[in-house]
Amino acid sequence: MAERRVRVRFAPSPTGALHIGGVRTALYNYLFARQHGGDLVFRIEDTDSTRFVPGAEEYIIESFKWLGIQFDEGVSFGGDKGPYRQSERRDIYKKYVRQLLDAGKAYIAFDTPQELEAKRAEVQNFQYDCHTRQQMRNSLTLPQEEVDQLIADGKQYVVRFKVEAGEEILVNDLIRGEVHVKSDIVDDKVLYKSADELPTYHLANIVDDHLMEISHVIRGEEWLPSAPLHVMLYRAFGWEDSMPQFAHLPLLLKPDGKGKLSKRDGDRLGFPVFPLEWHDPKTGEISSGYRESGYFPEAVINFLALLGWNPGTEQEMFTLDELVQLFDITKCSKAGARFAYEKGIWFNHEYILKKSNEEIASLFEPICREHGVKDSSERILQVVTMMKDRVSFVKELWPLCSFFFEAPTEYDEKTAKKRWKEDSAQQLTELIAVLEGLDDFSLEHQEEVVQQWIEQKEYKLGNIMNAWRLTLVGEGKGPGMFDISAFLGKEETIQRMRRAIKILG
Repeated sequence: MAERRVRVRFAPSPTGALHIGGVRTALYNYLFARQHGGDLVFRIEDTDSTRFVPGAEEYIIESFKWLGIQFDEGVSFGGDKGPYRQSERRDIYKKYVRQLLDAGKAYIAFDTPQELEAKRAEVQNFQYDCHTRQQMRNSLTLPQEEVDQLIADGKQYVVRFKVEAGEEILVNDLIRGEVHVKSDIVDDKVLYKSADELPTYHLANIVDDHLMEISHVIRGEEWLPSAPLHVMLYRAFGWEDSMPQFAHLPLLLKPDGKGKLSKRDGDRLGFPVFPLEWHDPKTGEISSGYRESGYFPEAVINFLALLGWNPGTEQEMFTLDELVQLFDITKCSKAGARFAYEKGIWFNHEYILKKSNEEIASLFEPICREHGVKDSSERILQVVTMMKDRVSFVKELWPLCSFFFEAPTEYDEKTAKKRWKEDSAQQLTELIAVLEGLDDFSLEHQEEVVQQWIEQKEYKLGNIMNAWRLTLVGEGKGPGMFDISAFLGKEETIQRMRRAIKILG
């Protein structure tokens, strides 16, 4: 028998922004597909028409474009196994619903929401299953003529899967091993609703996975409880030979406390849980995104790849190609992965260091121009070269580096109190005279002459340098003093010093 081609799918619902947990699921599917020379299919699961949110589908596609996760076929990517949007596959599903009904593997239920609610109030922990279905209004308890009449009268109904009692279901999971479940605890899930003529997730994704020849279903741990039902559905259709291999990924957990990661955790601790900024069309609420927060897509990918999996080495920095080579789905953790968002910030800092000064400067230049900086691109590059190792995000460069382009108009009170001594004004006036006498204002020459002058005068190096920094920067930050003065040039350096002496006295 020929070896089956690896085909995996990522199938989000267009109900809002894409959660970062969904991004990790898509990433693991991508790594698995690429590693095995297989296909990654993009499918939209929009069978719940009540939860559809305009713009969500486009948002999801744009997120993956930004992240560099490429699909081989699916919605907006083409392919010969479509349509890939579930709402466009109604007639396909109806055929399979009919197949299950005709084979006695499913039945029609007419129970109203009110009747189900009453039953839940009457029976503790009620579930619609092999033990309770005979007490309900369905095609197993009603005469055929009545069933036909109710359908003819347009009464709303659902089709439920008929779970047989006393069976053992084996789910073979690449991460969790063999999971054994007794069929008696599985309820008769709704597979189809006449109200909107659409299937539920359970039927739609089984039919789609089969017809789209999906070989492996890699999805979040939250879907593990539905895996036994999906195995039974494959059996009911007689599709055991084409049943995909399952892999249920560990949950992403809150950075602190118990439970799974939520948007509220991001709001509370100040980190994004969505790849791109999301504008909710229903509430008008704007949620932050990794892209708009200044993260590099490579840093996000690197950070997410190591949440729930690691290569077993000390290495932390990986390109997407390296991840494809090393990824092993069977080595994923069974336990949830704590979402240490600070590590994402660390990765972004590491990618800033890794990228060329020219690339970072090209990203910093528009920020400089917004602040009215007229300096050349070369000068902006000089500043980036001196300062990029001090930031985790490009946007942090401006508050850190603005003094290179704008003279201080005020002086940090705390720094002035500590660094501006009684004799600072007199000493810096002398230093101005030294600097005015220099024809060569290069960093090296300045350093040599000024150091000699400090030694001759027997001044304290720290006192001079700290007070001088205050005059040029306005506070106690920045690179080496000669780096700053050489960048500013003789005229600007002396002008700033004179202004500070006048103000600080």
